[in-house]
Amino acid sequence: MRRCILLILILLHSLSTAGEKHLITFEDLYDYGKVDDIQVSPSGEYLAFTVTFDDLESNSSETNIWMMPTRGGEPRKMTNSPEDNNPRWSPDGKSLAFISGRENGDQVWLLPVDGGEAKRLTDLSTGVSGLEWSPDGRRLIFTSRVYPECPTDSCNQAKDDSTENVLVKAKLYDRLLFRHYASWDDGKKSHLFIYDFETEKTYDLTPGEFNTPPIALAWGRQYDVSPDGLEVCFVMNTDSIITLSTNNDIFTVPLTGGEWKRITTNPANDVGPRYSPDGRYIAYRAMVRPGYESDRFRLMLCDRRTGEIRNLTPDFDRSIRGIVWGPSSKRIFFTAVDRGRSVIYRINVKNRKITPLVDDAVCWNITVSPNGKTIFYLKSNSIQPYEIHAFDLKKKKETRLTYFSEGLFSQLELSPAEDFWFIGANGDSIHGFLTKPSNFSRREKYPLVLLIHGGPQWTWLGDFNYYGWNTQLVAAQGYIVAQIDPHGSSGYGQDFTDAVNLDWGGKDYKDLMLGVDFLLEKYDFLDPERLGALGRSYGGYMVNWIAGHTDRFKCLVSVDGVFELVSDYYSTDELWFPEWECGGTPWSNPEIYGERSPSSYVENFKTPILVIHGQNDYRVDVSQGLMLFTALQRLGIPSQFLYFPDEGHSLRKLKNHQCVYKVQFEWLAGYLK
Repeated sequence: MRRCILLILILLHSLSTAGEKHLITFEDLYDYGKVDDIQVSPSGEYLAFTVTFDDLESNSSETNIWMMPTRGGEPRKMTNSPEDNNPRWSPDGKSLAFISGRENGDQVWLLPVDGGEAKRLTDLSTGVSGLEWSPDGRRLIFTSRVYPECPTDSCNQAKDDSTENVLVKAKLYDRLLFRHYASWDDGKKSHLFIYDFETEKTYDLTPGEFNTPPIALAWGRQYDVSPDGLEVCFVMNTDSIITLSTNNDIFTVPLTGGEWKRITTNPANDVGPRYSPDGRYIAYRAMVRPGYESDRFRLMLCDRRTGEIRNLTPDFDRSIRGIVWGPSSKRIFFTAVDRGRSVIYRINVKNRKITPLVDDAVCWNITVSPNGKTIFYLKSNSIQPYEIHAFDLKKKKETRLTYFSEGLFSQLELSPAEDFWFIGANGDSIHGFLTKPSNFSRREKYPLVLLIHGGPQWTWLGDFNYYGWNTQLVAAQGYIVAQIDPHGSSGYGQDFTDAVNLDWGGKDYKDLMLGVDFLLEKYDFLDPERLGALGRSYGGYMVNWIAGHTDRFKCLVSVDGVFELVSDYYSTDELWFPEWECGGTPWSNPEIYGERSPSSYVENFKTPILVIHGQNDYRVDVSQGLMLFTALQRLGIPSQFLYFPDEGHSLRKLKNHQCVYKVQFEWLAGYLK
């Protein structure tokens, strides 16, 4: 009944505002609740999840924990602090443990579900993250970044205090890796910790010099507790030179502490371990090529009785993500990117049969009901932000459960992205998305804006995206927006992804140019004299490459882009990446570093370029942007340099996002309007 009332109210609101629809603005991107981290209760009756609301005025965000019935209904806000996240049900379903920054930094709190105040459980000076329960409800497991030489929290606190109070802030390093992505090494390591309810004490489960989880190539939760509560499996990289290594491995250790046991010896990346509910297996994801961060993830199964490891997906030519066991231990659910969507699949462990379940949008964050009859997940398409959905496995029926974006989005004029395919380099079929302004008219001629994704081994997804640019917002400025997945993109098979190795600026560049040719020939509403291109990270590299190889674009935008490959090698954090992509070091393979550097073609530059870079970008150092801007200015080419002293390889602050959009739109309008 409550769900019906909610839907009626939403419908009435939509009808009342039907005549008031407007084009999407930047403010609209941050004016609704963003749902994440779905957790189903042990009884299967309720979902707990987080909702984040942004505040542009204060340049901040507030995240709280919400709860709702799994059958649908009105969500209920459970916490009311600016920094509450990571909700996890106790095994008896009576409490929610969560992490909050409301007091003494990020600590573990416990909230009675039926009412009452939350109680703080931990008091670590180094804070906590990544919270999980042991199955018996007697312990909690989480991570904290500590000084490995410190046996106590008071030691950690003292070292932090001494570091803050010294006048000389210099740091002395004697090995790689000394900075990563957007931060410098501060001497701390991430360790697994256990909180024991009986003793109310905390202890370090993985002391020593290694990070658990690893600092790279291990996204999401990288540890799990066995169903009997006796053992923990976790991911760690023990190689001596981390900047050259993709060799994450899986280990086990008794929950009470003790000697670690390595269960994988694969020299490539092994991540994401999950115990089967019956305790017999550990499922995980594995690559097979050392040093290659974009190899295909296979779904692997380790038999704890025999130690045998087998590949469950030898013939599945997509990369496995986000694995979740069904309660019977007979099936595993996972997502995989496929042709611009993130599809939910189910695999039968015994016969390895794979069945697609939800394949019409972009889906993440799967969780399974305790009875195994329903899966819950986040789902989005090009005009709908992520909301929680449920899929009945028997009836094969999908139901949308949350509507946090509905009030706002019923007032927006949006234009669904359209799929298109064309023949690219090597005669291969190439996929893309085309987004028109919502007030599109065939009687008008429109500028075409080409967006180029990073990676290069990533992909454009058909979701309501924030990666670099929101396509709806770009289109609302009066542009036709094209997103093309050239050779190197993921979701089209591993051979297609591998095709960019040693070939930056080759087939990938040809695909983008052939895609623009295809669109101009197919659609008479596109103006061939008004073309622009924008790219970030590797996409920025491609923009810089375009500048040296064609003058067909009226203007370009290069964000965090590589300009000169040799200096990029010597200043980046993860050396395995350039050594794989360029076939070695600059001294062992100088030809490709020279041939594939946009800087080698500066004499051909003619197109105006807006350059954007952050000081704390250690993936593509800010010097790359400075060198590009210097070259453009020296050549007398119209150019601007938008510099952020407080950002890294990706923007974090809302006001900085707003600034980037404003400057980019002014730049585009100056040449394309």
